[in-house]
Amino acid sequence: MPPRDEPTSPPAEGSASKRSYHVEALAKGLRLLALFTEQRPSMKLTDMAAGTGVPLPTAFRMAATLVTEGFLEQLSDGAYRPAPKVLTLGFSALRGMDLVELADGPLRRLTAVTGQTVNLGTLSDDRVLYLIRLRNNDLVTANIQVGSRLPAVGTSIGKVLLAGLDDTELEQRLTEASFAGATGPNAVRSLAELRPALAEIRKQGWAVQDEELAYGLRSVAAPVRDASGSVVAAVNVAVPAMEFPVTRLCDELSPPLLDACREITRLLGGR
Repeated sequence: MPPRDEPTSPPAEGSASKRSYHVEALAKGLRLLALFTEQRPSMKLTDMAAGTGVPLPTAFRMAATLVTEGFLEQLSDGAYRPAPKVLTLGFSALRGMDLVELADGPLRRLTAVTGQTVNLGTLSDDRVLYLIRLRNNDLVTANIQVGSRLPAVGTSIGKVLLAGLDDTELEQRLTEASFAGATGPNAVRSLAELRPALAEIRKQGWAVQDEELAYGLRSVAAPVRDASGSVVAAVNVAVPAMEFPVTRLCDELSPPLLDACREITRLLGGR
């Protein structure tokens, strides 16, 4: 028999008793880990306390526990950063995703055909979460890796994914802050400026990023759809801007890119 304080089955859908299964201490620890980003790879205790909304002594106990369990490590200056154990969780999750597993072969073939860097990403809030990155070492203008989250408005993958949203979803997802992270000379600065580009992407079925994310970087992206026809991800081919004018980028790289995206879509059960 199970212990008296453990349920034999989960509560019914919508039951108020579901709240009793919420472990607030665990939730706070997860929120603390989520504070670390590519732009903020380490933090002091005061920042961790402010970010999670807990007193400083509580933040200290949380951090100490995460250090003991191997999820955080403390630096010589007293700040904390995620430890390698966090990465193992992320990569295990990625390996378990059908999308990542099914896309691997087509993307490796795309990399071989083009000789360029190939990425696959999905939409996470107002950013692109990179799930696969097959890198050409000649591409030195962007420090991107699996797990990176970049502004959707400044990436070709992001623009493809945003083009799949309706106006209401766009307005809910994008704020003024969404446009701050793209630092290229051609970066768009507002939703009003972005809307015509999204309309064109819906019409032609692919997107170009022309030194919007960063100087010297161009890319072309196309959507991946699931069995329902929904856009669930996008793939891009990224190139050095000096070697690939926009015309060459589109003429040479969009055909094999579209072929790869169609193949992944078929593997996901789409048409």
